[in-house]
Amino acid sequence: MKKTFSAIVSVCFLYLTGFGQQIKIPSPSPTQTVKQEFGLSSIELSYSRPGVKSRKIFGDLVPFGKVWRTGANQATTISFGDSVIIGGKPIPPGKYGLLTIPGPDEWTIIITKQLDVTNPSAYKADQDIVRVQARRQEFPYPVETFSILFSNITASSCDLALVWDKTLVALPIKTDVDSKIMAQISEAMTKDSFPYYTAAVYYLDNRKDIYKALEWFNKAVDQNPKAFFMFYQKARCLAKMGRNKEAIATARQSMQLAKEAKNEDYIALNEKLIATLN
Repeated sequence: MKKTFSAIVSVCFLYLTGFGQQIKIPSPSPTQTVKQEFGLSSIELSYSRPGVKSRKIFGDLVPFGKVWRTGANQATTISFGDSVIIGGKPIPPGKYGLLTIPGPDEWTIIITKQLDVTNPSAYKADQDIVRVQARRQEFPYPVETFSILFSNITASSCDLALVWDKTLVALPIKTDVDSKIMAQISEAMTKDSFPYYTAAVYYLDNRKDIYKALEWFNKAVDQNPKAFFMFYQKARCLAKMGRNKEAIATARQSMQLAKEAKNEDYIALNEKLIATLN
């Protein structure tokens, strides 16, 4: 009897030991975290990426007219390091849920306070921050793995693009950087260390006071007489003002300094600039 009991215990132990061993395999819908520098801060996105796997996706695996977690497994979340504007509504910094309601021609994209929606029954409309309608676009070729990416990035705007199979949907995101940068410049110019070059480049590239930009470029190059990149930007500024002869002379000065520094990039940039002014 004792031998029989011992044998049974041994078999059970071997079975449970074998059953309890962990086998690590790749996730069928791997998680991706994307962090995009945007404006004066960044946007961070976390989601899971299912594959097509020979299935019909939209209108079948992902039904039309129902809330979708916008991924697989876990809830999809998006974090803003600074305030943004989506659908005309200001959204403060923080972490939010990203949900969608797919349709054959148009999608509803939802930014919500909920961070744990993994099925339609868990969704609460009263937790919405903003809803945006977005047209579905036909992607030129099938994309096997569901992807969320940032595109068309400028200093103050970007698109959050959802791409899967042959569907593309984009969510425009904006942020107010100009007023913040102008405030920084105003404050910085009252300090002992003046950021003439940075402020001048911003003025030049954002259609601010071009004469003030030139004034600051002059002060910047006076402080940094070997800074070929500063002379190049000053030449751009002069060209923008229509002062081509001065622009060419400044670009040649920049090119000579770049040659001394063995910087091929700025040699080429100055050559191209001069070519447009002759």
